[in-house]
Amino acid sequence: MKMKNEKIIIVGDRVLIAPDTEKDRTEHGLYLPPTVKEKEKVQGGYVIKVGPGYAIPNPQYIDQEPWSTTPKEPVKYIPLQAEEGDYALFLKDQAIEIEFESKKYLIVPQSAILILLRKTPELEF
Repeated sequence: MKMKNEKIIIVGDRVLIAPDTEKDRTEHGLYLPPTVKEKEKVQGGYVIKVGPGYAIPNPQYIDQEPWSTTPKEPVKYIPLQAEEGDYALFLKDQAIEIEFESKKYLIVPQSAILILLRKTPELEF
């Protein structure tokens, strides 16, 4: 079923990554066969979107019954380290591949990310 104005909402500690396709070639421009790429355990890509983070339970509502009419406070989150635009190296076997609007993306839990590379603004003195 196709809906108009679809958008991706990332939940929890998940990160949406666009895989780095430059790694499919050698330094001389030759494409690597799939068997070589399958042996690699680490993959890289650019962070497109991040989830809200890890939910913090509110102790006031832990014992509350699900059908209770008492208004609940909005959920609070511990934010993730990953930010949009970062380059992430992550464990390939923990990534889930999806296709959205004819583009391939990977959904990765924050715990599978090994390192983030972030461009910082250069300060001139």
